[in-house]
Amino acid sequence: MTRGHFVVLEGIDGAGTTTQAAELRRAFSARGLPAHVTAQPSGGPIGTIIRQVLSGRIVSRGAQPPGWATMSLLFAADRMDHQDAEIGPNLREGVNVVCDRYVYSSAIYQSASAGREDAVDWILEINRYARVPDLVLLLEVDVEIAIGRRQQRLGAREIYDDPEFQRSLAAGYRRLPEIFPDTNIVPVDGNRPIDEIAEACWAEVERLRARGAPV
Repeated sequence: MTRGHFVVLEGIDGAGTTTQAAELRRAFSARGLPAHVTAQPSGGPIGTIIRQVLSGRIVSRGAQPPGWATMSLLFAADRMDHQDAEIGPNLREGVNVVCDRYVYSSAIYQSASAGREDAVDWILEINRYARVPDLVLLLEVDVEIAIGRRQQRLGAREIYDDPEFQRSLAAGYRRLPEIFPDTNIVPVDGNRPIDEIAEACWAEVERLRARGAPV
């Protein structure tokens, strides 16, 4: 059986990764291709803890969220559990997997939280066994537009919502191809209407499929 393709969507909060993951699933399905959409943090036991931390329901001493190193380890543990329980089995069954965020978010978010030069290297090390996607679609969006999108959402504010922090994340994401030189990372203009972004994302998936089945 041919393995499915593994596609990841990345970008700052409000970039539209969740929306475009759903759009990709529809595009696969419209062509009769099996697809499964998932996200990190995952819906597994460790991912559930992370989501509670992000929403402020779990705090450490002093009513503060856990530090960057603790969060990095939680995300790495969730990623491996997610890979073993959900991503890997679907790919082996020939299902195309679309993941809303992956190790690239850890590299950017946790290193920005750390504020130290050696953070990225350590984060990469603890994620060294994470499967490399076939395609990473990096949705590039102006910070102000992303902030406006997040303000329209229903739900509680999360710990990474600070505008200045989001600007530091945007700068970090611009370095993503440098940090991951061996990964197929394709920037996509995320400032456009949803349907135009979806068309651009699917065009990249079509290029990927034209190169043949993944190994």
